[in-house]
Amino acid sequence: MEKNTGVTFQVRIADYEVGIKWYEKLFNRQPDFIPHGDFAEWEIVPNTWLQVAKGEPTNGNGPLRLGVEDIENERERLMEVLSTEIESVNTREGVPAAWCSFEDPYGNRIGLYQEL
Repeated sequence: MEKNTGVTFQVRIADYEVGIKWYEKLFNRQPDFIPHGDFAEWEIVPNTWLQVAKGEPTNGNGPLRLGVEDIENERERLMEVLSTEIESVNTREGVPAAWCSFEDPYGNRIGLYQEL
């Protein structure tokens, strides 16, 4: 590949209706595109899409890490709206980022990161 034109990531959820609502809360908006039943997509940044599809999740997938401007505030917001625990924000000397991870209700691993 000389040049990529986009990226897609797919996670599978066993309960489509409940799972879509969870991802709507995660992104604070409805899907950008629903090409067919039991399949929805969010454009996270230009030409980078998360596809959420009905199906059996793969144990241990991810984490898909999402870049945010204020990791502490976003972590608090998500714990409240998703009613979930998210690990404390991690940092490491020499690493110019902070990060934390959690799971969706189906075991797909998700995380946040902030460039420092």
